[in-house]
Formats: sequence, structure tokens, C-alpha cells
Amino acid sequence: MSNPRIGVIGAGSWGTALALLLAEKFFDVYLWAHRQAHVEALRRDRQNRAYLPGFPFPETLIPTSSIRQAVAGADVVLMAVPSHGYREVFAQVIGCATAEPIFVSATKGIENESLKTMTQVMEECLVESQKPPTPLAVLSGPSFAKEVAENVPTAVTIGCSDEAVAGHLQKLFSTSFFRVYTSGDVIGLEISAALKNIIAVAAGICDGLEFGTNARAALITRGLAEITRLGVLLGAEQQTFYGLSGIGDLVLTCTGALSRNRRVGMELGKGKSLEEILASMSMVAEGVKTTGAVYDMAKKLGIDMPILEQVHQVLYHNKDCRMAVRDLLGRALKSEHE
Repeated sequence: MSNPRIGVIGAGSWGTALALLLAEKFFDVYLWAHRQAHVEALRRDRQNRAYLPGFPFPETLIPTSSIRQAVAGADVVLMAVPSHGYREVFAQVIGCATAEPIFVSATKGIENESLKTMTQVMEECLVESQKPPTPLAVLSGPSFAKEVAENVPTAVTIGCSDEAVAGHLQKLFSTSFFRVYTSGDVIGLEISAALKNIIAVAAGICDGLEFGTNARAALITRGLAEITRLGVLLGAEQQTFYGLSGIGDLVLTCTGALSRNRRVGMELGKGKSLEEILASMSMVAEGVKTTGAVYDMAKKLGIDMPILEQVHQVLYHNKDCRMAVRDLLGRALKSEHE
């Protein structure tokens, strides 16, 4: 594919960073935003001042408010919209796609109502629309949008059950600073990518309470144990959780200053209400909604996830953060690997 046509659906910071990366390879990239005013600003400013300021658009990056323009004839469609709006937007995407593109999810979340991952949502939408089976992939790994836009060395993973498609996407996304690995464990990549946001909220709470690095290290390690426990139960490969999308993204999101989910936790730890915190943020912190979805999933499966339980109590039942930490530490003692 000499000059692929790519539709990026979602003009937040992450969608914009990936659109920039691809457009700078001289691919034709259409960046879709749902608000006309936002699209007009993108066209006028030739950068995304609202979500990723300071990074000029190359000529090959074309903002649009038309899903049809973004995906008609596209070879690859990259989905970068929040999980709560994913199904509705993707249904429009497949209705407008004129070719048979490769669909790639770059969204790290779980759908609240169905408890499905984003590739599972896409698969269901394709079946409902009676579209032919098509390759579905996921892009995951430790990657803050701003640093990708700055061309900071970054490594991520492309997951797809079709090895040839994974290899094609690997070449498509790779640059001199953006190294892409492949994996066949799609569910493992999605579960680790979604659940690390929950643990990041917990890590932020500890930082907001000024508990120090001992607490943060313990939380990351035990958080990884919870994520792995659920992922393996859902059919994921255990080794995925020790890779870029697992421990890599978990460490980044729990410690990085650019982490929105950690920021939510920090503000909670300082005593602010969730409503006040979310009202002050222009971008989505996926961990808040994902906590609700994964909590329901864990109860349905009968799996023990104590960190998730306490984060859910804080977010959805206004539990005092110090009491949540006390209850987490006060559980019955056991072997580390039970």
C-alpha cells in the first residue's frame, strides 16, 4: 500500500497525536471531530489548540466533521473516541465505509452497559449491520499523546488475531521514534489497557494523601495482580500483562504527570468531590466509567478485586479516601500468590 488513506475518528489529544504521526509519514489522514465549531478551529489554526496545542498539522492531515468523508475509501479506520460513545459512532462509521477497511481501536475502556471491550463492540456492530467479517485490531501501550506528538521515543503493541494484518499495521504505524510490536492477544491488550486506568485513580489517591513511594509501588504491583487475575479468567495470555500494555502502561499511568486518571485520584485524595474534579477537566478520564463497568463484571464473575472495590466505593459512594486505604490494608492476611 504505497499511500494509504486513513480515517481517524476522534479529535481529542490521543486521536490527534496518532493523526499527526500518520500524516507526517505523508499518508492521507482525515481527522473527524463531532463538533462543527471544533473542526472549524482545527482548519483555521492548523493545530488542535483545545486538546493538543503547539503541534502544527502537515498538509496531509485534513480535519472534517463528516464521518463519510473521513472513512469513505479508507484503507484503515482508527477509532479514538471515548468508550461511552464508541458504539454509536462506530455504527455510523460502518454505514459510511465504502471499502473494507481495517478497523483499529485506540480507546482504552469498557462499555458500561454491555461490559464489552471496544473490539467486541465493533464485532457486534458489524454483525448487526450484516457487514462481512473484517480484521479488527487494537493499539495499546504506554503512550501519552503529548509525548508522541513531541516525537519522544515510545513503544506500543498492535493486537490482531490475523498475524498478517498485525504485521501490516506494525509497518504502517512505526516510525524512527514510535516502535510497534505485534500480539495476537487482543482481549489481553484491551483488558490491561482499560483496567490500568482504575489502578491509576487509586495511585493518584495515594499521592493526593501524600503516602509516598512505598504505597505507590505496592499499589502498582497488587493492581497488576488484579488486572492479570481478571484478564486470564477472560481468556487472555498471562504474559501480556507483563508487557507494554500491561506493566508498561500501568507504570506510566500511575506515575506520569500527564495521566488524567491519576489526576482524578490526586484531587480526590486532597478532598475534592468527583463532580468538582470532572467539571474542571476538558478531556475524559476513562477510569471513572471503567470502574463502574469492571466492578459489575467482577461481581458477575465472582472474582476478588479489592483495589477495584475500594476505588468503586470512593467514586460511586463517596467513601472517605483514608477509610478506603484503611479497609484495603485491614483485610485478612494471605500468601502473595493466592
